[in-house]
Amino acid sequence: MESDLYDSYFQSLVAGDRRACRQIILGLLETDIDIKTLYLSYFQKSLYAIGDLWAANKITVAVEHMATAITESLFPLVYPRIFMADHCGKKAVISCTANEYHQIGGKMVADILELNGWDTIFLGANTPLQSLLDFIDTNQPDMVGLSLSLQDNMPNLLTAIGKIRDRHPELSIIVGGQAFSFSGSEILKATEHVHLIRSFSELEGYIQADAYAT
Repeated sequence: MESDLYDSYFQSLVAGDRRACRQIILGLLETDIDIKTLYLSYFQKSLYAIGDLWAANKITVAVEHMATAITESLFPLVYPRIFMADHCGKKAVISCTANEYHQIGGKMVADILELNGWDTIFLGANTPLQSLLDFIDTNQPDMVGLSLSLQDNMPNLLTAIGKIRDRHPELSIIVGGQAFSFSGSEILKATEHVHLIRSFSELEGYIQADAYAT
């Protein structure tokens, strides 16, 4: 049953049927589906599958962009549930690095933090480094999260980490994204206060550690 529902959602997504996708997600929310399950089993799973189809030259870039746009249009349906959490007094800034245009992963991380009581500010895709640095200076977050989907953008990520560290030596930085699916984690080992997050459970475990206990 659940597999059939996902298949219907995926086929609607590929076909560009936003109304059908919306109705399926609304139906799932009415069943009180766990938000993390919704994000992983529908949003993330379907977009990874879309990416595989594009890589296999079975769909066009236009279809990939359409599926991404439809998925982004569904996030507001979830927000009433997300913003019900009690606030814990912690603040995070989540952003994509310069030249990084895949923002849904970062958006989901921001939402999971909100579910755990954090106040999050999501800056979106392709945030210029200087703007990010100035924003951190102004808002003084407890944590910064950087999302990276493409290995080619790793130099931009490392530059951002270095510049943030120069200004805020003790600020916790989390990084994640598809760029780390197969490699890249070894590059981060030499950096202090930088933590690679590979899953929602790792994220929740990290923020619930003693360093962030309220």
